[in-house]
Amino acid sequence: MTVTKKVMRHILDTLKEMFPDAECELTHSNAFELTIAVLLSAQCTDKKVNQVTEDLFKKYKTPWDYLGVSLEELENDIKRIGLYRNKAKNIRKLCEALIEKYDGEVPRTHEQLVELAGVGRKTANVVVSNAFGVPAIAVDTHVERVSKRLGISRWKDSVLEVEKNLQRLVPKEEWTQTHHRLIFFGRYHCTARNPNCPECPLLEICREGKKRMKSREE
Repeated sequence: MTVTKKVMRHILDTLKEMFPDAECELTHSNAFELTIAVLLSAQCTDKKVNQVTEDLFKKYKTPWDYLGVSLEELENDIKRIGLYRNKAKNIRKLCEALIEKYDGEVPRTHEQLVELAGVGRKTANVVVSNAFGVPAIAVDTHVERVSKRLGISRWKDSVLEVEKNLQRLVPKEEWTQTHHRLIFFGRYHCTARNPNCPECPLLEICREGKKRMKSREE
């Protein structure tokens, strides 16, 4: 069973107190850079992506720039990132599509974005919400983990089901900010291996936190 809207309100208010300024931590200056950065972030930390894009975004400003070099050169520019060969191929395919279909501009709708190479539902949600101001909740590993620990979703729920549960419980105008705050909560407090349960203001409604605290006492 998922939490009630009343409990969800408590969660949202608590997250706001903990992380009032939570925001996208991928460095970017426009929708195109954000799309590339999110594509690169799959199975990689934002910190590592930012280290790579610091030079990458100086060298490549437009989709045409990425297609103006060989695949090998692009691979070399992002080789510090995991799965760099596959990501380099997707970047080139994505840039080709942007030029052919959208005059080099990033499309503004979720439906158009997910058709691009390397862009899944999560990436599309991040781009429409952060670049174009469209309310969306992107479910990454942090959002999924926290949602299931707090009972917002069941353990067996898929990523899409987690997203739908959050959309149902969170007011639409708060979707984007909630996405950021859930990420911050999962990244800096409710971490995967060593969550800070003893000092967690949401411990009383966290089933895993209670289990962890109980096991410490035994």
